[in-house]
Amino acid sequence: MAKLENRQQLQELRAACVAAAKKETRKILVCAGTGCVSGGSLDIYAALKAKMEERGIPCEVELAHDPHDDVVGLKKSGCHGFCEMGPLVRIEPQGWLLTKVKLADADEIIDSCIVQSKPIERLAYKQNGVIYEKQEEIPFYQKQTRMVLEHCGHVDADSILEYLSIGGYSALEKALFDMQPADIVQEMLDANLRGRGGGGFPAGTKWSQVARQKATPKYVVCNGDEGDPGAFMDRSIMEGDPHRMIEGMMIAGIACGATEGYIYVRAEYPMAVSRLRTAIAKAEELGILGDNILGTDFCFHMHINRGAGAFVCGEGSALTASIEGKRGMPRVKPPRTVEHGLFDKPTVLNNVETFANVSTIINEGAAEYVKTGTATSSGTKAFALTGNIQNTGLIEVPMGTTLREVVFGVGGGIRDGKKFKAVQIGGPSGGCLTSEHLDLPLDFDSLKKAGAIIGSGGLVVMDEDTCMVEVARFFMNFTQNESCGKCVPCREGTKRMLEILERIVAGKGQEGDIELLEELADTITNTALCGLGKTAANPVVSTIKYFRSEYEAHIRDKRCPAGACARLKRYVIDPDKCKGCSKCARNCPVNAISGEIRKPFTIDTTKCIKCGACITNCAFGAIREE
Repeated sequence: MAKLENRQQLQELRAACVAAAKKETRKILVCAGTGCVSGGSLDIYAALKAKMEERGIPCEVELAHDPHDDVVGLKKSGCHGFCEMGPLVRIEPQGWLLTKVKLADADEIIDSCIVQSKPIERLAYKQNGVIYEKQEEIPFYQKQTRMVLEHCGHVDADSILEYLSIGGYSALEKALFDMQPADIVQEMLDANLRGRGGGGFPAGTKWSQVARQKATPKYVVCNGDEGDPGAFMDRSIMEGDPHRMIEGMMIAGIACGATEGYIYVRAEYPMAVSRLRTAIAKAEELGILGDNILGTDFCFHMHINRGAGAFVCGEGSALTASIEGKRGMPRVKPPRTVEHGLFDKPTVLNNVETFANVSTIINEGAAEYVKTGTATSSGTKAFALTGNIQNTGLIEVPMGTTLREVVFGVGGGIRDGKKFKAVQIGGPSGGCLTSEHLDLPLDFDSLKKAGAIIGSGGLVVMDEDTCMVEVARFFMNFTQNESCGKCVPCREGTKRMLEILERIVAGKGQEGDIELLEELADTITNTALCGLGKTAANPVVSTIKYFRSEYEAHIRDKRCPAGACARLKRYVIDPDKCKGCSKCARNCPVNAISGEIRKPFTIDTTKCIKCGACITNCAFGAIREE
């Protein structure tokens, strides 16, 4: 494909792509996000392609310049978000969403959806007896506002031509030809786009600080490390709409005077890395990336660096050190990254989701952008919704949406009729929100007041059977393992906190442990070197604040109120149900059960190892956990 030399050629190619896309009157979009791929979606895609070719149905797997008038577009799309219902297949123009598709369904999909233009009811999503054939009518999607994720699941993620067909690189074009760098920075300031990586620092302020620096060269760095357990927002954008993120980085380059961009992606995201490489290569082939872009003086080159999965490399200075080939460890600040960042030069550092917002702001204007969200937190936020909830997956809602709307609206409520207990938001650096926070707006400032943070967007929902002490132990274990070890407060403090938590859940807690945890948390928060260390104690602090009684029950009563801590479980024989058959005693591996035949038996809790063999062998249901 010929390299684009000027603005007019880009516009002509975009117009041709729009026309070609309109000729694809029917489309089959097979989800090729990581979740659906693991469920076999690529095999389904291959089967659909082979069967249409066998039957002589015109099929295009890539957007062609001059397709047939009645061609069926067969595409590998990015993540649709409704991961638990995968593999997913979308049929256009009807907007039908087929859920939990299997390889054996390929023939029926072609016969019904393509040949007869009829939906397949058995593959449609069902909730409370209602069948939802169209994707946009499903409550999970209907209650969302998808701006950053609007194209994920709707376009071929590997095709730059499809990106152009939906207006791709029009924001870059506007920034290059119709705006000055200062205009771009001002638009970002007016939009009040705050960093979606966790800190919520205004992106426009960061860009303006880099633009003011005299030192050159300058760099644009994208943080795609995403180390929070269960978080996959950035991964889905990189896999499903990589050009959107690249376009945002290039606009940042124009605004700040940077000529090189670095994308830092964890190696555990091979599909994201592959699609980013493809996107960069195709953009370079068209002349959208490289030297003298579209005939201008602007030059921009992109590089991909793969991280080894260290959580600390999500911190800015540790990330840039890793790109430079050094050990990923944070440094003392100031100076800040905007002054001395990558290779000791001024650097714009934002995460994937932040850059993915930029094209919308430039195209629609800041005045339109701020209509979504709150006065201090504009736009939307993507969350990875997981845990004990009906609908899990990737969601996007306006900033300021309440926790209740997310959990009981988009998420469909708690599974199995259980009661809502808490939400862990912000991952290992975040905190717990409880039922008293259900009407709390999810925005940067409201969450900070509640002692939590948005973080990158992990949102784990917990029900009444969840032990909050164990939750704190889990996240502290993660943080302690991931500590880079550079500063004593984080390296040693988190280890001491973890030891105390492990002792408590093992039934060996002591009076004063809660106070000691609070004291350690305060010390670490105030003395740790980097932001990750300073927030490491958040899950412990918030669970103590809202669930102190659970800690006290573990320590004083040697009891887990949720019944989740195995070492605190007690097995009791109900004398009214026990027939005295002795089968439980005969199968106890530690001889903890005694009694006389035809009389109720008893369990010596000091000997019991809580293996459960007695419950398994009791034919009368006389043994229960307490």
